[in-house]
Amino acid sequence: MISMTGYGRASAVFDSYEVSVEVSSVNKRNLDVSVSLPREWKDLEIGVAERVRGYCRRGKVYLSVQVDRRDESGKIAWDESAVSSVLSRLRDLAERHDVSFVPDADLLYRVARDCSDSGSLPGAEIFRERLNGALDQALEAWSEMRRKEGVTLAADMKKRALQIQEWIREIKGLAEETVPAYRELLFRRLRQAALELDLDDERVLKEVALFADRCDIAEEVTRLMSHLDQLELLLRETNEAVGRKTDFLLQEINREINTIGSKASDIRVSRRVIDCKNELERIREQLQNVE
Repeated sequence: MISMTGYGRASAVFDSYEVSVEVSSVNKRNLDVSVSLPREWKDLEIGVAERVRGYCRRGKVYLSVQVDRRDESGKIAWDESAVSSVLSRLRDLAERHDVSFVPDADLLYRVARDCSDSGSLPGAEIFRERLNGALDQALEAWSEMRRKEGVTLAADMKKRALQIQEWIREIKGLAEETVPAYRELLFRRLRQAALELDLDDERVLKEVALFADRCDIAEEVTRLMSHLDQLELLLRETNEAVGRKTDFLLQEINREINTIGSKASDIRVSRRVIDCKNELERIREQLQNVE
């Protein structure tokens, strides 16, 4: 089981340039890949997007490539005059609109990065090997984070599925007590109504049989326990995208629980059905983050 949420970063140095790759993702029903590259490398966008698609099947994925030129000391070569010009214009704009302007470290960093003295970048072919290396490292780090979070999500869902199994076994036991209890209740009411009917009377037996048929949940319990066993197997998958399969299985589990609820004639069963549905909804919410 793999989460759709993750982050990865890697960088590579080539001559006086540093190539940084960042990839992040959030949950989305289908796969949507967004790639941001330096304008000189736009021709690589399709290839980079295809590389990302090789790592995932669902989710909204953002990948950005930043290139900085470094000076002889290894520091990013800022264009100091450009940074000062941008800050001055922002200060003038704030004053005209009567807005307080106090630059913080984050703003200074972003302006400096935008005004880095990188000049016009060389063609992408020169950087292709280093770029691909950094890209693969970032994608692997991103995938590893998604796998780790997937393990955590699976553990939480497995705990909830086991709780549902326990409640279903309790429901099965309560259901087995329902028909004898109804038979006794029916006979008591007949006596209270001064109707001297024997419990072996055909009419009494027919009424009890009809009631037993209406509230019989044996088939639903069997299918439900089978679905829960299949769910447990899916939750054990650590490197597979099982979100769609699990979602379908949860729909079937919900359908069987609803059927049991509609047949329930015991308030204790009805309460446990509500508990099962609440826990199932929590599993469904966690599943929204699974690929």
